[in-house]
Amino acid sequence: MSSSISRRHFLASATFVAAATVAGGVFGAGGAQAAPSTYTPDWSSVDQHPPTPEWFQDAKFGIYFHWGVFSVPAYDSEWYPRNMYASGSNANQHHIATYGQPSAWPYHNFINGAQDLAGNTVQFAPKLKSAGGNFDPDEWVQLFVDAGAKFAGPVAEHHDGFSMWDSQVNEWNSVAKGPKLDLLGLFTTAIRNRGLKLLVAMHHAYNYNGFYEYAPAQTDPSLKKLYGQLGAAAENQLWYDKLKEVIDRAQPDILWQDFKLDAVDETQRLKFLSYYYNQANSWGREVVATYKDGFNGKGEVFDCERGGPADLTTPYWLTDDSISNSSWCYTQGIGYYSTQQMLHSFIDRVSKNGNVLLNIAPMADGTIPQAQKNILLGIGDYLKRFGESIYATRAWTVYGEGPTKMGGGSFTNPTAGTAQDIRFTRDKAGNVLYATVLGWPGSSVTIKTLASGQIDLSSLTSVKLLDSTVGNYINLPTPVQSGSGLTVTLPSSAPFSANAYVLKLTFSGGIPSLRPSTGAVGFTDVNYSGAAASFDVGDYTSSQLQQAGLGPLSLSSLRLVSGYRVIGYSGDNFTGTSWTFTADNPDLRVTGNNDAIASLRVQFNPATYFRISNVTNGLALDSGGNVASGSNLKQWTWNGSNNLQWQAVDVGNGYYRLVNRTNSMVADGWGATTDGSAARQAAWNGGTNQQWAITHRGAGRYSITNRTTGLALDSGGNVASGSVTKQWTFGSSTNLLWTFTAQ
Repeated sequence: MSSSISRRHFLASATFVAAATVAGGVFGAGGAQAAPSTYTPDWSSVDQHPPTPEWFQDAKFGIYFHWGVFSVPAYDSEWYPRNMYASGSNANQHHIATYGQPSAWPYHNFINGAQDLAGNTVQFAPKLKSAGGNFDPDEWVQLFVDAGAKFAGPVAEHHDGFSMWDSQVNEWNSVAKGPKLDLLGLFTTAIRNRGLKLLVAMHHAYNYNGFYEYAPAQTDPSLKKLYGQLGAAAENQLWYDKLKEVIDRAQPDILWQDFKLDAVDETQRLKFLSYYYNQANSWGREVVATYKDGFNGKGEVFDCERGGPADLTTPYWLTDDSISNSSWCYTQGIGYYSTQQMLHSFIDRVSKNGNVLLNIAPMADGTIPQAQKNILLGIGDYLKRFGESIYATRAWTVYGEGPTKMGGGSFTNPTAGTAQDIRFTRDKAGNVLYATVLGWPGSSVTIKTLASGQIDLSSLTSVKLLDSTVGNYINLPTPVQSGSGLTVTLPSSAPFSANAYVLKLTFSGGIPSLRPSTGAVGFTDVNYSGAAASFDVGDYTSSQLQQAGLGPLSLSSLRLVSGYRVIGYSGDNFTGTSWTFTADNPDLRVTGNNDAIASLRVQFNPATYFRISNVTNGLALDSGGNVASGSNLKQWTWNGSNNLQWQAVDVGNGYYRLVNRTNSMVADGWGATTDGSAARQAAWNGGTNQQWAITHRGAGRYSITNRTTGLALDSGGNVASGSVTKQWTFGSSTNLLWTFTAQ
């Protein structure tokens, strides 16, 4: 896996567009796309592959494991093979002290077997329990079943170049050396015997694209193969040949790959995809290929490492995360996240239209530490009792509510929520809405999302609390809806202990549509019915509309949040006849553009003035009044003054100018180059220093980034009213997030 190096941050963008809804819930992107009978090795062909079969969207949870030669030193991380050669690193110093200089005691000694400086023989050579060892693949898989996983599988090859199967193209494999066991074969049999889908993870693209950059040049051809030194042509061919063997031997349902695919020859990447998809057709199975880079992302599933989006996101996605906060493989003194952290982040990710692949870290001899078992069994206990709110569900129009924000990119830690945090899912039929509360809220809970101004609950027939026993429910009194939300009366104290509690809201005739908090919602039928998709500020081509669940030329009605506008185009890529909407339109037939929109843009309405408030301190962006050009922008407690009101006017290419209502000057980055520089204001001159990218970061929050400086507007935190508004490199702080409220 994966490293502590931040490579690609996962944020809602042009690649990950608005979440689509049916009867108020998400419609799986690509679900209606027909699979070709034969694929050819070109993007136009493999891009037609349906990326997320229904079984994958139903499964939600999988387990894999970083276990291999790198587990033997049990030090540093799974990157020990790389770091042991990096002079002065912790792994290098440990290796010298424990085994000797890497030049004399190389990594492949862990494969072939050798003595450390203390005279102990060390080797990756786990033995089956039937042969007197500690390794039992059937016990592992039983644990995965007990944890509630629906798919599982091994890291069949990590960056180190050691294949965990009887490879005919790589002599550095687990049958020829080390354990002399076909580990992939053993896991494949055990996993299929328990009815789970098989995932096989391959990390070998990095083997020859940087992993061993500190290792010495090898002269032996076989060692050149292990250390990724064969040369570009041979390495690219070997990359493909290994995948072909895995496909033919294991027939995986999911073929997961780590990063650096973008460094693999494109011809080989396309050969792999077309071969895998054609083989799957011959097996009569729907399969999933994942990626972090190097694929178009139309026929494959993006994997967000150790994180996820801040908001509900389409297309359907996957994250891989580890049970440990310190390493992906077993190391001495390894640390762990809590069951609550892992479970709450899992619920959050499902609510945002994703699946979770959780890594565990067995010891080199095949023992799974009890602490890891306890976390898995804790997750499994929850899923056994409340799984109906997770398995075979779909995301709803919004993911949830509450003070705890999770995700927002790669390498964002699992986070435990609170009793004020709620996450939503729905059944596939669109008749049941599940509201999962991440803690016991007391004798009542108010679901703010379900306020009377946001949704019509006249078709709500019952609200029940999922009981601790599967299939049992606790009936609750009729809830009360108000402008503040839907208030549900609960038992005076928690009737059982759980890490989260689930309310089941059942409707007649489908879950009503929810009015969005930002942007717009498009519907395939008139009167705000049929398939629907929520769209935030941004541009959406025909392809992106289809990814969001709206077929070509199918838009029939629109709902807009106050302060936004939609521009629809008859042609793809914002061409042809255009129509502008600034208010709800229940029937586009009236204006003659029903089922005629091929692409659209969602923008702030330039005629609207907004209060732009910082998420951290609640202060509003302030011009200060009729001040001189070049004056600093400030922040002030909201009082309705024109000084605190701004227009967001589109200037093209996805940028806006922010115009103050009092002085008509615009926000200006002023050519700042360093974090902490002040944002200013000046008369509009068309310069890029006066243009801002306004990017939705989830839950109605936006970053505002200057086109010239690349820095985002920054409040500075919990500062006093009147403080200067600054600019800062965008990161995870809420100081850099703002809300737009129409006035």
